[in-house]
Amino acid sequence: MTAYPIGVEHGWITRAEASGRTLKTLQFFWTAPQDSAGPNTTGYRGFFYHFLDMQTGRRFQTVELSTIDTSLLLAGILFAQSYYDRSDTTERQIRALADSIYFRVDWKWAEARPPAVSMGWHPENGFINADWIGYNEGMILNILALASPTHPADSAAWSAWVSGYQWGTYYGQSFVQFAPLFGHEYSHVWIDFRNIKDAYMLGKGIDYFENSRRATLSQRAYAIANPGAWVGYTGNLWGLTACDGPANKTLTLAGRSRQFHTYSARGAALGDERDDGTLCPTAVGGAAPFAPEFTIPALLAMRTTYGNHLFSTYGFLDAFNPTFTATGQQETGTVDPTLGWFDVDYLGIDQGPILAMVENFRTDLVWRVMRGNAHIIRGLKRAGFTGGWLP
Repeated sequence: MTAYPIGVEHGWITRAEASGRTLKTLQFFWTAPQDSAGPNTTGYRGFFYHFLDMQTGRRFQTVELSTIDTSLLLAGILFAQSYYDRSDTTERQIRALADSIYFRVDWKWAEARPPAVSMGWHPENGFINADWIGYNEGMILNILALASPTHPADSAAWSAWVSGYQWGTYYGQSFVQFAPLFGHEYSHVWIDFRNIKDAYMLGKGIDYFENSRRATLSQRAYAIANPGAWVGYTGNLWGLTACDGPANKTLTLAGRSRQFHTYSARGAALGDERDDGTLCPTAVGGAAPFAPEFTIPALLAMRTTYGNHLFSTYGFLDAFNPTFTATGQQETGTVDPTLGWFDVDYLGIDQGPILAMVENFRTDLVWRVMRGNAHIIRGLKRAGFTGGWLP
């Protein structure tokens, strides 16, 4: 829903096509069954399950009711609400359904251990034993939870969240630590954190945009240092985040024993290095506005170095590993004996941040539209943000 308007602005699709798709999507989420039972439902208490079956739109297997994935969906919905500002029936319905879906979410119920919001819930055994405390991609969740006009989170939710921060210096950069880059990116897709600060960042003399810039620069510096001696790492080939990987096994390559993984939340931060040589283009693409002097050359280098092994029909594939040249040893993807392992998956959660953040860098589109959304403004103010563009 964030991508469609970008397509409209570039002339890739018409506004009518984009608004029509968006309206159908919102009608589905508004009318899909919400119930405390697991089977044949889409969500509960306004939240949605982490994955939905592509054919039925119902809960996929036994995945959790996901507070963060609901929040990312809501961010796209609220962006649509602000973008489609015309008076025709379709765009009026989009704006109304956006409120309906957002107002239904019961953040108060999701506070299993107040004041923090739980990460998720299963109908079979209740809330997950983990809360949104400490820096990661959940910044947008807490802002939306605080902003709710109907079932807001406890006013102390932001203080609880900040209480888990770990400030540190890593590869020459001082910032709030979180190893995978997606944690420094997802909330920034929709919210322009430049020059607005909460009490914590005010105390540090920076804003969250600068915090993400430093995290980006530290990852690049880590790749240049390359303490694990992984193949291919340079100032133009870097980027660790949650992504697929070649195999769950230990192999000896070039005389060195290497432990590899399939899907993993890869990253590099103070006291938390999770690296098996697997790089992820969305780690860099999602950081495009933070350090464009380094991120854009890196994206171009990935494309020119690996060609259609890595960039094809839908853009970048999820991940690649230049160290993993053991043909036939992979559990997923394909292996080129010279270039290494390449994933076969294109993921929406990769393409979305790349598209949106490149657009934010070029035109400010998503940020500019969201700076006018009353819910986002209210949430930021309740979290204690001041200054900059905030009215």
